Amino acid sequence: MATREQGHGDLAERQAKLDSKYDIEVEQQVRVWMEMVTGEPIVPEMPQDVLLGPEAFQAALKDGMYLCHLMNAIVPGSCKPKKSKIAFMQMENIGQFLTACEKYGVKTVDMFQTVDLYDNTNFGAVIQTILALGRKCQSNNFAGPTLGPKESVAQPKEWTEEQLRQSHSIAPKWNQLDPSIPKSSGVNAGSRRQIIPDANQAQ
Repeated sequence: MATREQGHGDLAERQAKLDSKYDIEVEQQVRVWMEMVTGEPIVPEMPQDVLLGPEAFQAALKDGMYLCHLMNAIVPGSCKPKKSKIAFMQMENIGQFLTACEKYGVKTVDMFQTVDLYDNTNFGAVIQTILALGRKCQSNNFAGPTLGPKESVAQPKEWTEEQLRQSHSIAPKWNQLDPSIPKSSGVNAGSRRQIIPDANQAQ
């Protein structure tokens, strides 16, 4: 099991917030999906009904080998990892997985940073990336097991010329343009200001 050096001050507070958002049930869903896709356990001789937890899960993925194995099961030949105990090589394996995810269509905003996994600073982000990969598998009609809800597809609204002309003819309401002006303010945009002469001065 991986051990992580404890931070202090702001770092410890930030890590505590990240840990508090970690969902062990989501982790289990991700783990089962990964093992179904690859056909191999993430941690050998560890039954699926025994929860791994972020520390053991991170230790199993840290060298990038299993992640690349997962990606190769989805897109054959997309990763070419090298088994090594050298930190640089392990991080390179993780980088190959992330590059393959991006090519597969996973958005960069959904992807973790290499240090999130390797240094175990934000393993929740790793889980979220695999969730995003699972959703993208459904969008790309992957024949294997599914994970999570299907990714939503943007449906841009197209307006006809007639609808656009009608929208231009609608006069905006003043209080909609500026909510700070109440309806009873008596403001009339575009009307002429009437000047009524003082009857006493007119004499």
